Amino acid sequence: MTGDDLRAAGVAVQELFARVPDGAASVPTLGTDVIGVAAHVTSCLTWYASDLVAGVEEASAFDLVRRPDAELADVLTQLRAATEVLARVVDAAGPDERGVHDWGLADASGFAGMGCAELLLHAGDVADDQGLDWTPPSSLAAATRARLFPWAPADADPWTALLWATGRSELSGHEPVTSWRWHCAPLDEWDGTRPS
Repeated sequence: MTGDDLRAAGVAVQELFARVPDGAASVPTLGTDVIGVAAHVTSCLTWYASDLVAGVEEASAFDLVRRPDAELADVLTQLRAATEVLARVVDAAGPDERGVHDWGLADASGFAGMGCAELLLHAGDVADDQGLDWTPPSSLAAATRARLFPWAPADADPWTALLWATGRSELSGHEPVTSWRWHCAPLDEWDGTRPS
């Protein structure tokens, strides 16, 4: 996955958030409000960019927090910026560059996939909790599923398979996922099993 995937995911997510009438509306699935979800995704993307640049040294010396008075429009501006920062870092990274994540030493493609997952999955959480009809572009869901969850069925609807892999949906013919993690290290390091 590349910076262009992140940019496309960012556009899709911004379009969804533009349809949300109230940034203070509750998102019970995540225990916060719409602004809180956007702020969380912003912090994840910022961390991923920092982690990839830091390399194998863990970059956890500070926390990113939202201002209590932040409006949704302000947070969405930051989200757009964080998406572009991660996209540029991913595109500039060399093929052997790695960064620390709790679930493995991710390469640039892994960080792009994780960024897309944060954007798409949490936008889906907002859409579900706000009763908004939304699905991301099928090609983005498919690429994210393939990059982070290579064990998830490739013959299923890509968005449904991505939701299933993260315990958000059922998938016919497959046991429900109750505990999950993604594979962010290079795909050639995947051992062929589903991590738990």
